[in-house]
Amino acid sequence: MTESIREVLPLLLPWLAAALLLVLVLPSLTYALLLRLLPALVPGRAFEVLVGGRYLRSRRFPRLISTVTYISVSGVTLGVMALIIVIGVMTGFESDLKRKILGTNSHIIVVPQLGGSIEDYRGVTARVRGVPGVAAAAPFILSQAMLGAPGAVQGVVLRGIDPRGEGSVTDLARNIVAGSLAGLERDPAAAALPGVILGAELARHLGVGLGSEVRVISPFGSTTPAGVAPAMRRCAVVGLFKSGMYEYDSSLAYVALEEAQRLFDTGDVATGIEVRIDDFDRSRELAALIQERLGAAFWARDWSEMNQALFGAIRLEKIAMFVILTLIVLVASFSIVGSLIMKVIEKGKDIAILKSMGATPGHVMRVFVFGGFLIGSVGTLLGVVLGWGACLALERYKFVPLPSSVYYIDTLPVEVEPAMVGGIAVAAMAISVLATLYPAWKAARLDPIPALRYE
Repeated sequence: MTESIREVLPLLLPWLAAALLLVLVLPSLTYALLLRLLPALVPGRAFEVLVGGRYLRSRRFPRLISTVTYISVSGVTLGVMALIIVIGVMTGFESDLKRKILGTNSHIIVVPQLGGSIEDYRGVTARVRGVPGVAAAAPFILSQAMLGAPGAVQGVVLRGIDPRGEGSVTDLARNIVAGSLAGLERDPAAAALPGVILGAELARHLGVGLGSEVRVISPFGSTTPAGVAPAMRRCAVVGLFKSGMYEYDSSLAYVALEEAQRLFDTGDVATGIEVRIDDFDRSRELAALIQERLGAAFWARDWSEMNQALFGAIRLEKIAMFVILTLIVLVASFSIVGSLIMKVIEKGKDIAILKSMGATPGHVMRVFVFGGFLIGSVGTLLGVVLGWGACLALERYKFVPLPSSVYYIDTLPVEVEPAMVGGIAVAAMAISVLATLYPAWKAARLDPIPALRYE
């Protein structure tokens, strides 16, 4: 262990030194840059900007900010950076989950309003395809069944699909890791077994692979003197899919629509219609259009309605994390209040001299407000740069691994939204400026006569 540390330490020292130098110098560089830009941006307030910025400098090293100012800037920086990283990771999880759900399920599902089956599913499918904004539609049958293999039995959700149309309404064809969707198509007169596509986890539980034979057992069988005899059909595994969602990969199986009709003895009917649209963000709007075109006999449900509880919980968690991590910026604001109050006490004589030279209480108040504004600006700017940079590095280099057997993803997903970053920056700036009001008000009320009496 000691030898390995000795080997790695010389390689890490330059990077640690560079990081330390960056942490110490970057706030001062950003402060100097803003101090040069602000007088040009607000030419009528150059006096307040220059005096407020001077009060934040170190006495010993005038080119650097003081230690108290550095602590205040660091607090704002850490708060903004933590907010951007955490909200970016949670947004990435939400987008990844949404992508996997919409990869297995269609954007909209049309089912009979009162349950049952759709008899004229071909005509209904054609009418749905005619709705503007609909990219594709295909019928399906959905029911529960049992899958049996030598030494294993598993309950599954069996979907009967149109092999030619399914690839246009879901991502099943892209999720198949062995075999193909075309394996479900077969000539009814052929002697070959009908095909079935299983989830990768389901196949692992059953101990089967591509080309293995399984028994599909339906609870809807024929009636005999001894009771209802379940219908059973032998099928060959023609494909394995992996969607990335354990619930789907361990419980879903696909057969051809005609095979499902024979197995469940439903006749030439379908459970519903799967619909894919051009823009899934308009799913609620297009579901209403489809509902209007088909009439009250059908019910069109979009993906957001079917997964409302799940995504509602994720949004609630994002709001909770935003509120909790904003407390870091609030704590930093107390540091800003403390540092400015100390400056008011320390610079009492300077404030009195400014007032005796004609500075109004408004001028003095703006001096300290601009000082707090500079602290918030430097901290927010550094927090945005470091937080966004960390998210981009995490997205590109994927240096935070996750156990795929638990999360079904190899690394933390990250998605940074510019609007989100802007909202965090505005919130941090608002908190920083509000924290300056009380110290600035105290400075504006300072009476110059007592302060200069003994000078």
